[in-house]
Amino acid sequence: MPQSDQGQLRLMCVHAHPDDESSKGAATMARYVHEGVDVLVVTLTDGSRGSVLNPAMDRPEIANNITEVRRLEMDKARQILGVRQLFMGWVDSGLPEGDPLPPLPEGCFAVGDPEEHTRALVEVVRRERPHVMTTYDENGGYPHPDHIRCHEIAVAAFEAAGDPERFPDAGEPWQPLKLYYNLTFHKDRLVALHEAMLARGIESPYAEWLDRWEDKPEDRGRLTTRVPCSEWFATRDQALIAHATQVDPNGRWFTCPIDLQQEVWPTEDFQLARSLVDTDLPEDDLFAGVRQEVSA
Repeated sequence: MPQSDQGQLRLMCVHAHPDDESSKGAATMARYVHEGVDVLVVTLTDGSRGSVLNPAMDRPEIANNITEVRRLEMDKARQILGVRQLFMGWVDSGLPEGDPLPPLPEGCFAVGDPEEHTRALVEVVRRERPHVMTTYDENGGYPHPDHIRCHEIAVAAFEAAGDPERFPDAGEPWQPLKLYYNLTFHKDRLVALHEAMLARGIESPYAEWLDRWEDKPEDRGRLTTRVPCSEWFATRDQALIAHATQVDPNGRWFTCPIDLQQEVWPTEDFQLARSLVDTDLPEDDLFAGVRQEVSA
């Protein structure tokens, strides 16, 4: 943890792969950095099994050195967002494809020892002492094995970090006060953007996605917290484009104009999963209820 005032707010965002931080909550992070919050991105895997998804980067020298290339991309995105960043170094599991699905590679993150992973992340939490943590929901945001394991490890570390009987050799106990799940791609937001694009005469990239959308009872009420951050949407996009192997700047995800997004859905959204402070829902601040505790 950097040397800072005792009352400085601290946010830790736990992600599975390099580039996840830029597609999930990046404008929120940039806003809080601007406000003086210490923001740390913890990237659990090395991104080594990621495919080259941008045709302009699809070259043998890139594909054969994907781990180092993605590390450099992450460093560029980190600088754009103004955050600190830490690689845990676990091996990317890849996204299995086929029917039936093949087994996950030996030695990858998703088949590793959850207790060992939790202990390592607890050590980071206790050293960095975040007041708030963010990660993915129990479905991983989408069912990538690394995202699901990321959820499991982050929740376990949140709950264990303040318990002196858990991992007593992993540093002095520290209890974060709130845990959130990223809620980027939820139906209400997609519908709002989709309809606004059609109203402007712009082809929507969300049509097929919404046609396939399956409403689930457990998703009702997930949205608890909307953080206004539209001023940093451009910063978010710059950070995402920095992950050049993963993101095509001419791809469909950049067809929705920023000014339309700022008008129609000017927030990034979260689900409050755990709170040890009093707060009123809905919220507009990840530190609601925390600011009073830290400044007291």
